[in-house]
Amino acid sequence: MSESGYTLIYDPNAASKTSVNEFKTLLEKGKDEAKVEAMKKILISILNGDPMPDLLMHIIRFVMPSKNKELKKLLYHYWEVCPKMDDQGKMRHEMILVCNAIQRDLQHPNEYIRGNTLRYLTKLKEAELLETLVPNVRQCLEHRHAYVRKNAVFALHSIHKVNDHLVPDADELIYKFLYEESDSVCKRNAFVCLGDLNRDASLQYIQDNISIIETLDPLLQLAFIEFIRKDSVQNPVLKSQYTNLVTDIIESSSNVVVYEAANALTVLSNNPQSILLAGSKYVELATKEADNNVKIITLERINDLHKKNPGVLQELSLEILRVLSSQDLDVRKKALDVTLQFVTSRNVEDVVKLLKTELQRTSSANEDKSAEYRQLLINAIHQLAIKFVEVAANVIDLLLESMSDLNTTAAYEVITFVKEVVEKFPDLRKTIITRLISVLPSIKSGKVFRGAFWIIGEYALEESLVQEAWKYIRSSIGEVPIVASEKRAAEGNAPDVEEYSNGSTEHTKKGPVVLPDGTYATESALTAEVKDTSNDEKPPVRKHILDGDFYLAAVLSSTLVKLVLRLHRLKASQSVLNASKAEALLIMVSILRAGESSYVAKKIDEDSADRILSYIKVLNEEDDLELISAGFLDETKDAFTAQIQSAELKKAEEQARDFHENAEQVDGSIVFRQFDKDNAAKSAAVDDVSLASGSALKKEDLSSRLNKILQLTGFSDPIYAEAFVKVHQYDVTLDVLLVNQTTATLRNLSIEFATLGDLKVVDKPATANVGPHGFYKIQTTVKVTSADTGVIFGNIVYDGQHSDESTIVILNDVHVDIMDYIKPATCSESQFRKMWNEFEWENKITIKSQIPTLKEYLDELMKGTNMNCLTPGAVIGEECQFLSANLYSRSSFGEDALANLCIEKQSDGPIIGHVRIRSKGQGLALSLGDRVASISRKNKPASVIKV
Repeated sequence: MSESGYTLIYDPNAASKTSVNEFKTLLEKGKDEAKVEAMKKILISILNGDPMPDLLMHIIRFVMPSKNKELKKLLYHYWEVCPKMDDQGKMRHEMILVCNAIQRDLQHPNEYIRGNTLRYLTKLKEAELLETLVPNVRQCLEHRHAYVRKNAVFALHSIHKVNDHLVPDADELIYKFLYEESDSVCKRNAFVCLGDLNRDASLQYIQDNISIIETLDPLLQLAFIEFIRKDSVQNPVLKSQYTNLVTDIIESSSNVVVYEAANALTVLSNNPQSILLAGSKYVELATKEADNNVKIITLERINDLHKKNPGVLQELSLEILRVLSSQDLDVRKKALDVTLQFVTSRNVEDVVKLLKTELQRTSSANEDKSAEYRQLLINAIHQLAIKFVEVAANVIDLLLESMSDLNTTAAYEVITFVKEVVEKFPDLRKTIITRLISVLPSIKSGKVFRGAFWIIGEYALEESLVQEAWKYIRSSIGEVPIVASEKRAAEGNAPDVEEYSNGSTEHTKKGPVVLPDGTYATESALTAEVKDTSNDEKPPVRKHILDGDFYLAAVLSSTLVKLVLRLHRLKASQSVLNASKAEALLIMVSILRAGESSYVAKKIDEDSADRILSYIKVLNEEDDLELISAGFLDETKDAFTAQIQSAELKKAEEQARDFHENAEQVDGSIVFRQFDKDNAAKSAAVDDVSLASGSALKKEDLSSRLNKILQLTGFSDPIYAEAFVKVHQYDVTLDVLLVNQTTATLRNLSIEFATLGDLKVVDKPATANVGPHGFYKIQTTVKVTSADTGVIFGNIVYDGQHSDESTIVILNDVHVDIMDYIKPATCSESQFRKMWNEFEWENKITIKSQIPTLKEYLDELMKGTNMNCLTPGAVIGEECQFLSANLYSRSSFGEDALANLCIEKQSDGPIIGHVRIRSKGQGLALSLGDRVASISRKNKPASVIKV
């Protein structure tokens, strides 16, 4: 009979072992505390392969009589693992004494000692020892305390499994016990044992309790479900009856039982009614259960159920949205994701109506993370409107109405959504543009203004829409020229204020006001009031321009040019066209003058000034008007259309890839491995055993290890050391080879490692004695907690010729490459911008590279930093001398890394520019910056020219 396998327990220092005689001394003369420590060491030694049979009698004599609770527990662990047979395979005589002690414990007046002893019996596999204990176990079945009875049932079952002759009537005893028992835990244990021993008796017990199955204890109901699930695999004929039974159990009051019954129901039956019942119970659990983890798990179950049974759970979409009442953002996000899978043209209007109500409710709510929740709702409504054209118009109206209540990020999401809808549904353009123009006065953010102006410039295709938009733009800027009107306003207010200030001091000064910096305030209340009022009364776009938002001013100028060109294309009357052109020129010149004046918060930047000047030149051009119109009115729209089509194509490709990975071809051949003589099926199917053992996985080329071997010491050192560094997901394993290069034995040789960075050495290698020119291999593990550049350093220590001497050999440093922990990832543009604004650490690297093209540099950067380019391919031109792109990656530890690349290819010169890296932690930003700098230093390989 093969010996049982046990778990290995780590021994901190295997070199200094305690001898058997020392253990005997500790057990004989030590106190209970010393005996406890000795027993722990003995157990570690036995579990690690040293049986120490000579200690058995000492433990019987000096440990067994003790009444110390911890020592008694360790004693039962010892009985479990100690060698019970002699060299001839016969039971050792000392075990008779052990058996007597166990028998006494089974009759002990303390019920917990009895219960603990019965638990030990479930692990005892020697029939000779168990034979004498059976009568005592039978008596324990009738003990007054439930703790003893529940362990006695398991003990009886275990004894029967070891040898059925020891308890031939075990199933009858348990069956009788089941009917007489009142404790729920005991009944559960008894039914579990009965289900394993006697299937017919278990079925009979279930049959006898069918009428009250809904009111049974949840523990017993769970046992029923587990039995049904196992038995249905062996007896598929009974699946329909089991389905009816589980359908009754699923109406239980216990949430745990409902969840397990729903799981069992999905396994037992593919009937749509059963699937729908299970799905509705999952939804009920997600709604009722307070634990957020349970909500997410049940929602994931619903999602899996929908994938396996498409179309069955569609009517649950509104029920799932009840989970939105939860306060947790992750739960709400999961509920929305799952619901969007179920929406069809039949229920889309109801779902949108409910999401509308939720959005309106959160607009006035002040709960935490309400802004992020609103953004989730907007994204969900966005997806539904794109997918179902019949709800797009209503959705647009709702979102535009609520835009004044949204924060900047959510309002910008609405504008982005409107862009896509206007492009995809030409029939809705006029309605949407009219609605957008009507809500422009409620917009507060410059970013949202920019998006709205772009939409108006591109899609206001009728003269009436152009006139409406122009009217609003003109009113939103206020009186022009801006500088003259601001100067006149300032001069108009100044005399009044000055006159009031120069009047009697009793009106202007009500006592000294001390400012936060310790100085006295000299401004009167009236002056402050005039400033605040004048600031609030300014038109919105004018206010943004005076606050220094000249990017908005440039976009506004572009929109004005587009509207003038649109009027020209629509053959508007010459008087209207000339008036519009003159007004547009006046507004743009006014913005340029205001940007250089003292009335703005900051001066206009060069880029915005150049753009506005170029727009002024465009409006004054008369010759190439058709070419200019095509550039402004057609090409920008075509570029946006191409971007949307590219995104849709990418999404369709991902869905097709997922489908093909999970689908099996109709005409694919069926390969039976058992009948395959020529091993032709090796590529088509992998042996289950090899798959389970891991040998079917991609094997590492052993020669590639040579590239990863690091030399830790020099060849002239007394100890030569080299290490193979293997990186797993969350740890680094060092396989170190030590070679004794001397002619003497190195005693007590140990290697110690320390780390710098977010690394932690998990274990300390054991000490050893290495003979002359001997080899010694050790392995140590280092835990990694973040994607930060880490350094492992250490030394080797061994004893010298005298006992008080020791020699130390310093090891070379091992640098952990962070690229093993960083993987390319994707995120939406809004998520990228949000993280970019939130992350506090930035590392800006100036680039000067000899790589020939911008595209090659981008590819090299993505390869070297494991980052993914988020900028669509259409935006990265081949012929352009400039390149700007956003990159994103995510570490194995959930850390986000963002990068923005801005580079320029000089004519006959290097690539110059910079990369800005942002992350939450400093280490990741600095580490990636070092990689970027090293990539920039790469030169173009020299070409060999034949002379």
